[in-house]
Amino acid sequence: MANAAEKMGLPYTAPFYRQNGSIEGLLSGVNYGAAEATIMSPNSLSHQCLNDQLRQVFETLQLFELQLGRESAYHFIRSSIFYISFGKDDYIGLFLRNFSGVMAKNSGHEFAQILVNQMVNAMRNLYDLNVRRVIYMGILPLGCTPSLLLEWHVHTAGGNNNDGTGCVEEINERVLQYNIMLEEEIIRLNEELPDAQIVFCDLYQGVKKIITHPQFYGFEDARSACCGLGLYGAEIGCLSADMACNTVSSHVWWDFYSSTPEVNSLLADSAWSGEALLSNICRPTTVQDLVYTPT
Repeated sequence: MANAAEKMGLPYTAPFYRQNGSIEGLLSGVNYGAAEATIMSPNSLSHQCLNDQLRQVFETLQLFELQLGRESAYHFIRSSIFYISFGKDDYIGLFLRNFSGVMAKNSGHEFAQILVNQMVNAMRNLYDLNVRRVIYMGILPLGCTPSLLLEWHVHTAGGNNNDGTGCVEEINERVLQYNIMLEEEIIRLNEELPDAQIVFCDLYQGVKKIITHPQFYGFEDARSACCGLGLYGAEIGCLSADMACNTVSSHVWWDFYSSTPEVNSLLADSAWSGEALLSNICRPTTVQDLVYTPT
């Protein structure tokens, strides 16, 4: 999110809960994100869900109408860009609950369909609020993250996961299924909704390319967390930045599930202009083209 705002020349986007209700603080952007957020209603009070953040968006857009006037708010909302990144925490929860047993093979499609349906409903709700330009982020390859590598190692006694990159293939197949289904729905929405400009950014393929060829992109460690202790740096989490390794730039992963700033920068460059990793990481157009295409 910060990388995208920087590319657009915008200042740091303040969190929604820090807004004081004045319009000035909202016009340069609002961050509705949370450290842990799910598409489905969470089991933990520490998590937000997609519907929670949609309600916050609705409150913001109402404030625009009150303070800018209906017509000005209408044009402002239509010209704004909404960045939506969900699903990672839903899948992390699914995998952690199922490591003690065998993940049901026939549940993957149904689970992905539930999540995708809710993401599609979110887009329709935003469209009804005059939102027209949206970036949907896919989920990165969670089967390559330090924490899930550790869980797989523990629960399968270090069994072979049949992935040449060292990632857990079974986990990545589930994530990839969701990404494919979401992109298919985005293609349909672009055809169905007049004036909608919805972009899908394929984080999965971008990160997988880095992990497959880490040294080419300047990385030495594509498995272990920079900030963490134990096997894969995932037995004890990142309790403080003082725990971090001395060579952050040589690692793909920062902590249990998050990539390092160096990886994020490569992904942002690719999303913005189609350079660095994949020319078509964002489809059907780059973020740069989306930003500068007149509405």
